[in-house]
Amino acid sequence: MNKVLQSLKLTFLHCGYSKLDSSWDYDNVISPYSRLYLVTKGTARIYHSYEQFDLEPGHLYLIPSFTYSRYQCQDHLELYYIHFSEEVGDRLSIYDMKDFNYDLKADVQVFEYFKQLIHLHPTRNLMEKDPSIYDNRKFMVETEKKNELLSAKSYIKTHALLQLLFSPFVQNSKSFKLNIRNGFHEVLNYIKEHLHEPLTVADLAAHSNLSSDHFSRVFQQKFGIRPSKYIQTVRLERSETLLLTTNNTLAQIAGKTGMGTVSYLSRMFKLKNGVTPGTFRKRRPGG
Repeated sequence: MNKVLQSLKLTFLHCGYSKLDSSWDYDNVISPYSRLYLVTKGTARIYHSYEQFDLEPGHLYLIPSFTYSRYQCQDHLELYYIHFSEEVGDRLSIYDMKDFNYDLKADVQVFEYFKQLIHLHPTRNLMEKDPSIYDNRKFMVETEKKNELLSAKSYIKTHALLQLLFSPFVQNSKSFKLNIRNGFHEVLNYIKEHLHEPLTVADLAAHSNLSSDHFSRVFQQKFGIRPSKYIQTVRLERSETLLLTTNNTLAQIAGKTGMGTVSYLSRMFKLKNGVTPGTFRKRRPGG
């Protein structure tokens, strides 16, 4: 494990301080990079990784990449933020290898780390608050190129600060979630990003430069599940999340998850959960 972690690469993208209000209300956020939020004032709610987090001052939050997220502020929120990408070895993700905490109590030193990063990068703040504008690979690549202009001292210090802020979230109690030699990490991310589209095994095979038969065989060997079944499982999990965290209609949820029609969504949902989507939604707090 330690040899693998030695190849962990954290790439700085953005940092800044934001004052937010009720307009900070975004659903279906699936970002290609990770976020760190250090809350200073106000409250808000974030949903990701199948958990709800009620943001509060003095806490540091991690939102991993390629994870369905929902953000909602009822009134007022102020926070420091950092965006970064991460990679381990041959384009793998540490999120596929270890468990994480996502909410930590921040000490005085954490505030200092954020301030140092902003001092190092005073022009790397986001001009837009809407993630649909900046949450894309093109924007990320353009931002990464700015790191090439940093002095050696700034580059090394930036990387060190990111490691100090990121490392406390990593849990050491569990071994790899996936076989780290699988080479299919990008395929899993592709599925999450394109879940609303009519994904097929042929699409995923083409994305991996493999034949459909070879792709299906290797995928099942690595993950113990057929790719078509995996896609359906992720779609149903995303449906559960949307039912619990939004007021989207069943038709909207069917569209966002690639389930197609309400009847198909309802039928498959009941097969998996034993209840209809409507009954499932009523079980949520305030439902």
